[in-house]
Amino acid sequence: MPWMIYGANGYTGEMIAREAAKRGMRPILAGRNEAAVTALANKLSLPSRVFSLSDEAAVLEGLNEVDLVLHCAGPFSETAEPMMMACLQTKTHYLDITGEISVFELAQSLSGKARKQKIVLCPGVGFDVIPTDCVAARLHELLPDATHLALGFDSRSGLSAGTAKTTVEAMKLGGRIREEGEIKAVGLGYSTREINFGNGTKFAVTIPWGDVSTAFHSTGIRNIEVYIPSSPKSVRMMRAANLARPILGMSLVQGILKKQAAKVEGPNEEQRAKMPAYVWGEATNAEGKKVVARVKTANGYSLTVMGSLAVASFILMEKNVAGGAYTPSKLMGSDLVERLDGCGKIQIFEQ
Repeated sequence: MPWMIYGANGYTGEMIAREAAKRGMRPILAGRNEAAVTALANKLSLPSRVFSLSDEAAVLEGLNEVDLVLHCAGPFSETAEPMMMACLQTKTHYLDITGEISVFELAQSLSGKARKQKIVLCPGVGFDVIPTDCVAARLHELLPDATHLALGFDSRSGLSAGTAKTTVEAMKLGGRIREEGEIKAVGLGYSTREINFGNGTKFAVTIPWGDVSTAFHSTGIRNIEVYIPSSPKSVRMMRAANLARPILGMSLVQGILKKQAAKVEGPNEEQRAKMPAYVWGEATNAEGKKVVARVKTANGYSLTVMGSLAVASFILMEKNVAGGAYTPSKLMGSDLVERLDGCGKIQIFEQ
């Protein structure tokens, strides 16, 4: 079945393309940068296509006779919608590696259309959000009446240019949590607590991670927060930055910051091998019962390569996957992260 990696010339897209070729897979490499896409395709002896997502007709033509697209060109807040809408028209399964809440909510809003077209929409098939989504699903299996869910991760994976650009975009939006079933806007540095992610107790702060959307659709738990390690000083700076958010949202300022972000270089293979991630979750029910889960995973970028190819392979091989919008755990089960190289088993602790 023909399938495509769009944004194959980006930092993560290229890693995925190289691993796919190494496995004997034959994806079509695509993107808008003709020189970069063609050079990579020639190097890997893979077919290529060049088109921009800003040209609707070109996107439809580019997806012609493509059964699945793995979308790797961010910021996804700008690129996901035109690709998803094209996939609905061409009946092409859609995967991406986003962690952006708006993209997950968009996919869910299109679930009915995807069912009718018999295609899968599953954003977030990388480190954003496979491990946290699997932890959320496992906790829900163990405590199905949970009313509150806290998730988090300690990852020193470094940043690619694409991730840095996405971070710049997120700064202007502030924080997000889910409260009584609804996504709620909050300030940066909204809440803090002490968390043992699996490598010692650390001070942590809430961030607007994708699980604010996906964990709700995976579990139905109505109150969700996501944390990462920080420092009191960093939290104070985050809270001070709330006053500057109107300025950070100005197109001129965004342009300057994104230009700087484009210069960021992601970690190399040797660095990634030394950067595992630790993922944590805590579910609580109305009676105060708590269940905690932890899992040590491969580096975030390495997990994204393995996770995205695992999900792509599953859809390409399974002929009877019902159409609709999915989260990774809904599509492949809460043990998906445990099946990826370099990832351990989810450990459970009842309190």
